[in-house]
Amino acid sequence: MIAEIGHFALILGLVLALVQALVPWWGLRANNPLLVRLTERVAIAQFGFIFFSFLALTYLFVVSDFSVAVVVQNSHTTKPLMYKIAGVWGNHEGSMLLWVLILALFGAFLARRGSKMRAGLRIRALGIQGMIGFAFILFLVFTSNPFARIFPAPLDGLGLNPLLQDPGLVFHPPFLYLGYVGLSTAFSLAAAGLLEGKIDRIWARHIRPWVLSAWCFLTFGIGLGSWWAYHELGWGGWWFWDPVENASFMPWLFATALFHSLRVVEKREALKSWTVLLAILAFSFSLIGTFLVRSGILTSVHAFAVDPTRGVFLLVLLTLAIGGALALFGYRAPKLKPLGSFSPVSRESGIMINNLFIISACLTVFLGTFYPLFVDALTGNKISVGAPYFNITFLPIMIPALVLLGAVVRLPWKKGSLKQVLYELRFALISALVIGALVAWFFWADSVVAIGGVVLGAWIAGGTLTDLAKRIRLKGSPIKDVLSRAVRLPGAFLGMAIAHLGVAVIVLAITGVSFWRVETIGMMDIGDQLHAGNLTLKLDKAFLGSEENYDLLQGDFTIWDGTEVVAAVVVQKRFYPVRGTETTEAGIHSTFWGDYYVTMGPQAEDGKLAVHFFRNPLMPWMWFGAILLVIGGMVAMIGGHKPSSKAKESKAS
Repeated sequence: MIAEIGHFALILGLVLALVQALVPWWGLRANNPLLVRLTERVAIAQFGFIFFSFLALTYLFVVSDFSVAVVVQNSHTTKPLMYKIAGVWGNHEGSMLLWVLILALFGAFLARRGSKMRAGLRIRALGIQGMIGFAFILFLVFTSNPFARIFPAPLDGLGLNPLLQDPGLVFHPPFLYLGYVGLSTAFSLAAAGLLEGKIDRIWARHIRPWVLSAWCFLTFGIGLGSWWAYHELGWGGWWFWDPVENASFMPWLFATALFHSLRVVEKREALKSWTVLLAILAFSFSLIGTFLVRSGILTSVHAFAVDPTRGVFLLVLLTLAIGGALALFGYRAPKLKPLGSFSPVSRESGIMINNLFIISACLTVFLGTFYPLFVDALTGNKISVGAPYFNITFLPIMIPALVLLGAVVRLPWKKGSLKQVLYELRFALISALVIGALVAWFFWADSVVAIGGVVLGAWIAGGTLTDLAKRIRLKGSPIKDVLSRAVRLPGAFLGMAIAHLGVAVIVLAITGVSFWRVETIGMMDIGDQLHAGNLTLKLDKAFLGSEENYDLLQGDFTIWDGTEVVAAVVVQKRFYPVRGTETTEAGIHSTFWGDYYVTMGPQAEDGKLAVHFFRNPLMPWMWFGAILLVIGGMVAMIGGHKPSSKAKESKAS
């Protein structure tokens, strides 16, 4: 009965989404405030019904109702409660229900009556949100019903994919979807602005918090997924250029370019057409990522759909959404006249050039991700594009962008002097070169590229700190005055500074783990040792055991640095009998300067274990840098520039 009620609530959500998609245009054309108010209430009601539907599916998982197909395929009576709940979105149908729930949530927030946004802009955006919601709920109801019954009902389920039974994967999809789907609001507001013909600084101030919130969620989701892969897959790395990783990374890159470009519109009313195009493409690439994962064209731990009907439906939806938005852009964009001009040496130019680097890098990722799929579709030949391609295409494009990042913070708006900017950044440049020389001299000088990575990270940090020092007038001022100015710094600037420092930390982490890693592999019996540089790994104990829903092979290891014990780690190979699959639980000991990382392969016939031992320098800095990015985005969003309430922001459409 609960399944049928949940399904009915979903259908009501579909009907309300259709009403939300149609009524705004009628209300605006007739200038009828009752219809406008109805649009707002319908958006909130739609969220309520979809939320109830989602709660119904969650209840079915918690009580293990095996008369529902997705519960059978993704749950088991022995599963811990946390993983029963994670099973709700650990499958195609449930994850798409989560997708439309988050879409409705953003629509409900957009419908709030307390918003200072122009009524015409907000109502048009709600109508576009309703169109997107109707299309995806239609897809869910007719091709991916999460409440479909199975008869006869089995006594137990197959269990959630063991790779997904990790705390990181409990939270990774919801946060990723909050970012993915959150960009729909930017898309809707961009299209609404085009329809209104009003792309100005007021529009930019209204859309910027939506973009920043989606970017923060997407950053956290990607970081959490990377952390999960590092801990759970046992490969010793943090990024593998997997197509599904790329599917989330591409909209992140577009969103990064977008909120920087929005600052130019907000400050100078320049780059209007470019900014609107970025808003359209950011969500378009979210839709492309959804198609990539849910269409069945990929085989991955992330890819659940295998029915070609779903792929065709998503492809049609993708074509209509992106094609319609780009057609609207092509029709309206020529009418968007920039009000502000700027010289080649200015912050506007710096942001624009950086945008071009970021988008170019994104397009290389798109080509490497989709080229194998195009070849397979056209010729039937299977090819793969791996890390070497991305390393030789993506990184050379991003390095100039990162170099520019260290300087653009000191570029003035409208017109500046390159000589003056370089003079102001002289200490940042000298400090970066000195740090690079010290690292080369005392620690490691085998690779010029590695030292270049250190210099680059130090340059970004130095440029950011120089800008901070200039803003609080650190030199020659009493400490009391400096602190007073620091406290009064705008949230937009403070958030930018924190995020840029996060980028610097991530650059240093990538450099450390990419160039200074030490690793070895070998077969070990109890008491045996493996050596990697000055490090020694000893297998102290190995035994078989079992837990509630899996069997395990565990190894206890001690790590020595010379004659000093630095860590004791526990490594497991887990076997899940219900699914018939194995997972690896890496043994990781983290310090400030890096990780000790140990994984095991299966036990050989002679009883020995295949052991892989890594020393990953600066690896914890990766997660710290990602956290700084999220904090910086949140500070910029919460403490940024508030929309004006002047007469030009009148609620008249």
